[in-house]
Amino acid sequence: MSSFVGVLVSDQWLQSQFTQVELRTLKSKYVSERTQSGRVTVGNLPPIFKKLKGFAELFTEDEIKAALAESYQNMDEEIDFESFLRAHLNLQSRAVAKDGGTKSSSSFLKAATTTVHHAINESEKASYVAHINNYLAEDKFMSQFLPMDPASDALFDLAKDGVLLCKLINIAVPGTIDERAINTKRVLNPWERNENHTLGLNSAKAIGCTVVNIGTQDLVEGRPYLVLGLISQIIKIQLLADLNLKNTPQLVELVEDDKDVEELISLAPEKVLLKWMNFHLKKAGYEKQVTNFSSDLKDGEAYAYLLNALAPEVAGPAALVTSDPTERASMVLEQAEKLDCKRYLTPKDIVEGSPNLNLAFVAQIFQHRNGLTADTQKMSFAEMMTDDAETSREERCFRLWINSLGIATYVNNVFEDVRNGWVLLEVLDKVSPGSVNWKLATKPPIKMPFRKVENCNQVIKIGKDLNFSLVNVAGNDIVQGNKKLLLAFLWQLMRFTMLQLLRNLRSHSQGKEITDADILNWANNKVKRAGRTSQMESFKDKNLSSGVFFLELLSAVESRVVNWSLVTKGETDEDKKMNATYIISVARKLGCSIFLLPEDIIEVNQKMILILTASIMYWSLQKPEERNNLGAPPPADGENETDVVEEVSNLAIHDAASEDAAPENDSSS
Repeated sequence: MSSFVGVLVSDQWLQSQFTQVELRTLKSKYVSERTQSGRVTVGNLPPIFKKLKGFAELFTEDEIKAALAESYQNMDEEIDFESFLRAHLNLQSRAVAKDGGTKSSSSFLKAATTTVHHAINESEKASYVAHINNYLAEDKFMSQFLPMDPASDALFDLAKDGVLLCKLINIAVPGTIDERAINTKRVLNPWERNENHTLGLNSAKAIGCTVVNIGTQDLVEGRPYLVLGLISQIIKIQLLADLNLKNTPQLVELVEDDKDVEELISLAPEKVLLKWMNFHLKKAGYEKQVTNFSSDLKDGEAYAYLLNALAPEVAGPAALVTSDPTERASMVLEQAEKLDCKRYLTPKDIVEGSPNLNLAFVAQIFQHRNGLTADTQKMSFAEMMTDDAETSREERCFRLWINSLGIATYVNNVFEDVRNGWVLLEVLDKVSPGSVNWKLATKPPIKMPFRKVENCNQVIKIGKDLNFSLVNVAGNDIVQGNKKLLLAFLWQLMRFTMLQLLRNLRSHSQGKEITDADILNWANNKVKRAGRTSQMESFKDKNLSSGVFFLELLSAVESRVVNWSLVTKGETDEDKKMNATYIISVARKLGCSIFLLPEDIIEVNQKMILILTASIMYWSLQKPEERNNLGAPPPADGENETDVVEEVSNLAIHDAASEDAAPENDSSS
């Protein structure tokens, strides 16, 4: 839940030899070794470098040690991170020579750190530029930079200040970012630019984008493939927003019975789009099944049949009769334009099977003419399938949190996707490495029901090992999809992860474990020391609904981040909503990775309030190091850790206070 600040080193040449992804990979290995052994010496490097893919294939540990000995006489000599990078570059040059000099420095490093070079798809870039020009043309701030020329690099230049990313997120999911929190001056200083990117990246995660291994520095530098990749995800979320029963209950027409409705709810939006397309194609007499947005659409026939079925008044037989795929694709696009579908792709994109652009095109057709009817009986059942507001919000929160962890499986619906146990095992392995016995786990697709139960039994066992409250809970409860139990388990898992992050910061002080009461005391003390009067009695204190306490807390941890002229007293429902929205954006702007909604603050959802407070605490305790990453003068050795130790050690931790201040022990509720 840290900030997305890039890894910066003082030597600019050394910085230029690595991408941000590469720097973060190497920094994590360096820090991991320092954490385990207290310091990093030359003698520690051979086993570290040996584990890197590119080096593992070419060197033994003894060979790496011999290479290091040429530069360092003493294997016990301690080295800093920059020396670590130089040693890596030195070994890299030897590897290139040993491998015959066929790989460039950059490509070799990419192989060693599993980074892949991405070529820019000019058609996709042109499509995204057209989308931005269309949707942000009326935006008061962005209009001065639009329209952009898709043939230029204007998109990447415009993305460098972070405003574009934030604006696109709000187009995709309106209200995600409080625009009052965006820095929108013509010329931004590095701090303001970093805040925008941090806000954008945390908000992108909060709407379902995968932003693992993307940092603010990557966006400040305008790395084209990362910028395009992120924009692609945001636009995809926007175009697929209505592909669910909540927004389009008419989708129940695609299924036959109740069981199929449950399956429909669990499908990813793109799968629902394919199901919708095949539903109409079958009725139109198209004999093939469309299984993807690429090869199955290259000849344009499916499009011709689809438009004939949905909009016969603009279609006609011409596109079905022609035998030339490019000519058919041109006709299809002309017909779609008559339905007000913006032309974001070319006939060539269809013929070449561009998956992203085809998906966007089909989604546009769905938005303008879905061809579904309102079956009252089926729609009422679909409404029964949707949960109450709080359950729905918690499912959303846990789903987005799981997807932000970077596990292999993408979760579309928590209640359905975790029932085979595999996703929960992936999450457990991520937050508690080594806890899962993968030899006893079965990877999907799982045909035998008892294998799902085995997976879930291991999930419960690990949960109990982590001291979760799981009395009378068995693996079969997860398999059966017990929603209350699943939400309780995931809440305990998220809380465990947050407390673990705080505990890792606290390890320097040799103190007690962090408790809920410690987080409460820290927040109250932080606000009090800042000269403010607000206090919270517990994480379910109804006074928190005004939002004032959290704005004072955010101001206490970073005085410049709250614009008090935008803050209301939080007395009316509208004022509470404005404050809550502002709180979330300000917290994300600082670097807190949070997934709650304004309603969670307004209604004082105890679980989400705890996580919000803990996230702010975590950011605050590691702030000195983050500021150094932003280019502030480097402190003396150990100063960062001392600051953290001092603040954590000063937490008011007393057994009696813990009993008084802690929320009710209902972590399983």
